[in-house]
Amino acid sequence: MQEFLKFLTGEIEKLHEARTFKVEVALEGPQDHRVRVNGRDVVMLTSNNYLGLANEPRVRQAATRAIEEWGVGMGSVRFICGTQVLHKQLENTISGFYDADDTILYSSCWSANEACLTTLTGSEDAIVSDELNHASIIDGVRLAKAKRYVYKHNDLSDLEAKLKQARTEGARFILTVTDGVFSMEGELAPLPEIIAACERHYAVLVVDDSHATGLLGARGRGTAEELGVWGRVPIHTGTLGKAMGSAMGGYVTGPKAVIETLRQRSRPYLFSNSLAPAVAGAAMEAFRIVMEDPSRTMTVQANARYFRDRMGAAGFRIPRGMHPIVPVIVGDTALAMAMGKDLLERGVYVSGFGFPVVPQGHARLRAQISAAHTQEDLDLAVSAFLEVAKQHGVLQQ
Repeated sequence: MQEFLKFLTGEIEKLHEARTFKVEVALEGPQDHRVRVNGRDVVMLTSNNYLGLANEPRVRQAATRAIEEWGVGMGSVRFICGTQVLHKQLENTISGFYDADDTILYSSCWSANEACLTTLTGSEDAIVSDELNHASIIDGVRLAKAKRYVYKHNDLSDLEAKLKQARTEGARFILTVTDGVFSMEGELAPLPEIIAACERHYAVLVVDDSHATGLLGARGRGTAEELGVWGRVPIHTGTLGKAMGSAMGGYVTGPKAVIETLRQRSRPYLFSNSLAPAVAGAAMEAFRIVMEDPSRTMTVQANARYFRDRMGAAGFRIPRGMHPIVPVIVGDTALAMAMGKDLLERGVYVSGFGFPVVPQGHARLRAQISAAHTQEDLDLAVSAFLEVAKQHGVLQQ
């Protein structure tokens, strides 16, 4: 045991030496467009609270009502005694949002992805996955018994080649899986072309739309709506822990036979407690808000355009795009971490990311824009970025 602990301590020391050791920042209040850190308010630019619903009064009240009516928790899994009418109502609400047959809830989208990929495929099947898919998809693919084929990121020629290879090598069924939005870049998957390739090779498409639900498309229906292929993605996975109330929980939505199979056989569902009533109640209210009024969706899109334009005009290196994830590329991991610390001192909370989360030389500060941000918030953030960038030599004085 001592040798084991000595090894781990050495590894942690290496992170400190490389100035890449991650430190959690404790918030002294609720998640919002501004948060309290160390006794002062700062602009929050590192949260997935895209629609500003994490502290929305209607969502908070829905969570409180759910506790009062349904209790704190279930103390069991769904198929034993862990299903309430509230859970079925949320599943029906999500199905209506996607125009899908049915929906199944999970404790997280990580569990949803793992369940989907491991349950719907067997050893006779194949999974074709984008190389930059979220870690939950990567781990789900590894756990599945199906044969794996990984295609180069958003490379349609390589996708086509992998689909052909899987079919040639005798796959019974092929599942193609991709993020709708890739979280480090805010980059959209080319869904129209991916759908066409899947149709040519009789592959079933699964899209994880965790970073798009509620904030892309005219009605907030996500990547497929944004790219004009709404209704052509058969299976979606998603989260309740980002735009939709920002608490926790995930889901798979799609054809009835898919959902019933998952409900009967998926281990993350069969052996995990059901969602707490407060989470289910809050998430259902969040979906209702988006379906009733698309104004938050329009606002977050407008805020993202404003911030991207301001940062680009200031000379920062920002990949082209339209998503509220705005990566500010600085190159070096230690530099990104140091800039994040200095930005927090200037009243802007934004996180740095480097290798191995992103490729070497592509370290960045990942700004995330919310519908709750005001123009004052965003202007303050741009000014702070300029000060810190000049201090570190990222921009010329």
